[in-house]
Amino acid sequence: MTPELTVLALAGLLQFGQFVAYSIEAQKTVGRRVAMGTRDDVAGKPLPGRAGRLQRALNNHFEGLIMFTLAVVVVTMGQQGSFFTALMAWIYLGARILYVPAYVLGWVPGRSLIWSVGMGATVLMILAALF
Repeated sequence: MTPELTVLALAGLLQFGQFVAYSIEAQKTVGRRVAMGTRDDVAGKPLPGRAGRLQRALNNHFEGLIMFTLAVVVVTMGQQGSFFTALMAWIYLGARILYVPAYVLGWVPGRSLIWSVGMGATVLMILAALF
């Protein structure tokens, strides 16, 4: 497996971990009865506090993961993998790992800077595959 695909697999596991953390915190916030129900009474309402931040960090990773997956596919299918693209993939994953506590703990402007590093690494992977 290429380094970029390995990082993509690890990013998928990170996504799962974020989902578990969010689910646990959301259940604490709304209660087990609501969490196991239809959630009609809370649908569309943002969760407060830590649960809401975990939810937004999870959603943000879904968005970033789409771009990163695109980058990995372009690099891998185009057979353009290199030390640079592998490095950018690892930088993306490191940034995403740091992003979760940065978002949950409200690190401003650190959260945005960390996000920029991850997105920048993704864009550089795509550009490296094209040139």
